Amino acid sequence: MKRKILGESRNPKQFLFGFCCALVVLLIVDLFIHKHGEFSWERAPGFLALYGFGSCVALIFIAKVLRVFIKRDEDYYG
Repeated sequence: MKRKILGESRNPKQFLFGFCCALVVLLIVDLFIHKHGEFSWERAPGFLALYGFGSCVALIFIAKVLRVFIKRDEDYYG
């Protein structure tokens, strides 16, 4: 019998709770780390996390736009 890690109803909730706790701890630790940014906004607390998240979201939207131009027919290779 194959076991599922997130199969039981309480496991996804525990995973999400643990994930959120880890994010909060990392944001708190970020307040105490000295950053060597070239610009003033790079030294702001949480800037790198927001910049990384924004970059990922931008890449997803760029990929959706590029899909319109690059997409092939379903039987293109067949």
